[in-house]
Amino acid sequence: MTQMMEMPRVQACTVSGCGYNHDGCTAFAITIGRAKNECDTFIEGNEGGMGQVMAQVGACHRAECVHNTDLECHAPAITVGAAEDRADCLTYSAR
Repeated sequence: MTQMMEMPRVQACTVSGCGYNHDGCTAFAITIGRAKNECDTFIEGNEGGMGQVMAQVGACHRAECVHNTDLECHAPAITVGAAEDRADCLTYSAR
């Protein structure tokens, strides 16, 4: 089991329309969903987050990603940005 201090950080997020992005992701933890590699924590326009950049990857539903073990991300850090959807994990890599 991954300890909270070992959770990968969201190193960068370039999705300016997300309510958690204030010069970086301020959500405590994000979830990468099953639909493609979309950030399921994305919410348009609302002000949210903890006020400081410290987001981590709490869960990843992309079992076929090389960084995923037991539905947890083991990449050192991830980047979120626009790809197929508004907010995708750009660190995703299929096995």
